[in-house]
Amino acid sequence: MSCTGHGESFIRVAAAFDVCARMAHGGLSLDAAANAVVHEALPAINGSGGLIAVDRLGNVCLPFNTEGMYRGVARVGAEPETHIYR
Repeated sequence: MSCTGHGESFIRVAAAFDVCARMAHGGLSLDAAANAVVHEALPAINGSGGLIAVDRLGNVCLPFNTEGMYRGVARVGAEPETHIYR
């Protein structure tokens, strides 16, 4: 997992750990866990930014709560994807 944004906020909510814990102990999917952290936990302490997460099955999630976030995904046999805004 890689996080970007207001770093102190990511540390305060233990963002990477929280995503993993929500999956392991709460039974959430990668998408649900990552979105909960980015759209609920971070804003609760006025945190902004986003993250890039990949689970053990290769699912990718790239949520952010800012106007835009540079991000991309490359997979074998598919065209690379890059985005800035929603």
